[in-house]
Amino acid sequence: MSVDASSLPTEPSEEAAHAAASQAVVGPASQAAGAALTDPAVRARYARGITRALFVSQSLGTAGSIAATTVAAIVGAELSGRDSLAGLPSAVVQIGVAVGAYFWSRRSDKMGRRGALVAALLTGMVGATMSLFAVASGNFPLVLIALFITGSGNSAVQLGRFVAAEVNPRARRARALSSVVFGGTIGSVVGPALVGPTGRLVEGWGWSEIAGPYLATGVGYLLTAVLLFLALRPEPRLIGEAIAFDEGTVVRKDSARSLRQLLSDTAVRTAVASVVLAHMVMVGLMQMTSLHMHQHAHSLANISFVFSSHTLGMYAFSTVAGWMTDKWGRRRVLGIGAIIIIAACLLAPLSPHLLPVAFALFLLGLGWNFCYVAGSALLTDALTPAEKGRMQGFNDLLVGGAAASATIIGGLIMANAGYLAMGLAGAAVSAPLLFIVARLPRPTAGAALD
Repeated sequence: MSVDASSLPTEPSEEAAHAAASQAVVGPASQAAGAALTDPAVRARYARGITRALFVSQSLGTAGSIAATTVAAIVGAELSGRDSLAGLPSAVVQIGVAVGAYFWSRRSDKMGRRGALVAALLTGMVGATMSLFAVASGNFPLVLIALFITGSGNSAVQLGRFVAAEVNPRARRARALSSVVFGGTIGSVVGPALVGPTGRLVEGWGWSEIAGPYLATGVGYLLTAVLLFLALRPEPRLIGEAIAFDEGTVVRKDSARSLRQLLSDTAVRTAVASVVLAHMVMVGLMQMTSLHMHQHAHSLANISFVFSSHTLGMYAFSTVAGWMTDKWGRRRVLGIGAIIIIAACLLAPLSPHLLPVAFALFLLGLGWNFCYVAGSALLTDALTPAEKGRMQGFNDLLVGGAAASATIIGGLIMANAGYLAMGLAGAAVSAPLLFIVARLPRPTAGAALD
């Protein structure tokens, strides 16, 4: 929803009300900085610093998350004693991510983006610590409770992309967002590499090696929380509101559409559907791949290698995806991403050998990246500042819920039909993405949706 900037009320009383609303979520330092945010050059300088910090936070947080993800299906199968429950730990994490994303996004409207993300990460750190002890003791119910709490930290890492998008203007939004996602490249390499050392470390304590990665998760979330506490200044929401005012987007709270109205917007629906379906397929097939390889007697090192190739595809080409999204349009990049995901799902079951599986999982990550970057940029484009907390949180709530469903259903499919059925199911779920994206209307000039 947008209007001509010249039609916005400019009376002092409205400006004073806007300033008062800002003071509810920021401290004195950010209030002082806010006075300078009318200057685009000042905003750009702050945005660069915030985006760089979010890049590093993505690296740290992703490394911790991926370390635990690498062994999640093994934890589920071994601690429950049933292969059909192999996907349950990841499903619980995804439910935690979903609930955490919605809760902390809504809280960010009152606490500010910085306060909400830091609180979410510290909560996730507590959950990871609980997970470490629960896996070590073999207490499966406690593992599930702890992993739900751990999802809070993961949700904060994912929500960082929206903060980067918020502090950058539309013309650079996808590239800024993608640069944060690109930070996951470091995590994609470091995370799986931490599995072996942390496993050996806790084995020295007399614990099972599969407990070790949760130590990496907790440390990663703690370091990320400290970084964002120090670096997200001034409050990102203030920068986003200043940009929205310059771009002619209404910033008053009474301009916010209801959730039903938002979902009736074609751009919002397309963005949400694209990210949700791509994430659902990616998580479902990825999680079952570790169990598939475990069943074919691959070592933990081989499984880590495949996860590294997968997460390389997820993050390493993010800047390319961002450039393509800003230059070619959101619509085209979403279509390319959907085609790559379908191809990956069909290729993955063709051979159980290391390199073919690694290549298919690399493509799966790459297709997800294109959909994730372009879909997130499209969603941010379609929202006013007053709508972002609610709708972005609702988007990630659906993302987490879909991923949780994928891991549970994936475990059942693996137990009853095998990995080939997983690949075919992923391709079938991905196919509607092409239809959904094709129905996105071509935008007016300069809208950057196509």
